[in-house]
Amino acid sequence: MNYSYITVLGTACEEIVISKSHFIGYAASFSDESSAIDFLQTIRNEHKTAKHHCYAYIIGENSGIMRYSDDGEPAGTAGLPIMDVLRAKNVVNCCIVVVRYFGGILLGTGGLVRAYQRCAQETLSSAGLSRMELSTVDYCEVPYSVWDKVRYTAEHMPVRIEKIEFGSAVVFQLICRTADRDSVICRLTEASGRKLCNEKKDERFLSWDISE
Repeated sequence: MNYSYITVLGTACEEIVISKSHFIGYAASFSDESSAIDFLQTIRNEHKTAKHHCYAYIIGENSGIMRYSDDGEPAGTAGLPIMDVLRAKNVVNCCIVVVRYFGGILLGTGGLVRAYQRCAQETLSSAGLSRMELSTVDYCEVPYSVWDKVRYTAEHMPVRIEKIEFGSAVVFQLICRTADRDSVICRLTEASGRKLCNEKKDERFLSWDISE
């Protein structure tokens, strides 16, 4: 099972000019191919007068879907270089579209490859990267008498505590990487003097900083 993958943090748009040709790159994150295609069509509609709308996308945590297009540029000079940028960073669930407005000066095959790669790289850098990791959300409850110790222990572990409520006891949501869950629950249970009650609520991919 794939417990993590890398994708873009958000959307981005970057433009570069090379020998009077304008290259405009767009990047965004998608979890399915139909959404990536809709994104591509939106860019085409926004740039109807542009001659080329080259793109590449990889969908699926295991890179199950990979598509690219030169859209009229010489074979291998646009779509594949954009795809290479995604693969070099192991980025998935992402689509990059590079629009070109021809400036009247031929760049040659090597020049086109460099131009599309550079635009894709700058767009990807602008969007930012995030490591998405399979994570578990637990509903937890502890008595007030052990709350401070549980919270202190959690602060020194790769976990997040959210939605804290103070009622007859302290209840909160505990979020951690699925791969760490057993050890996390064990340590917090010990910290609570075995007074921690927990119930698994959800499991989904969430963004984690490398340092967490």
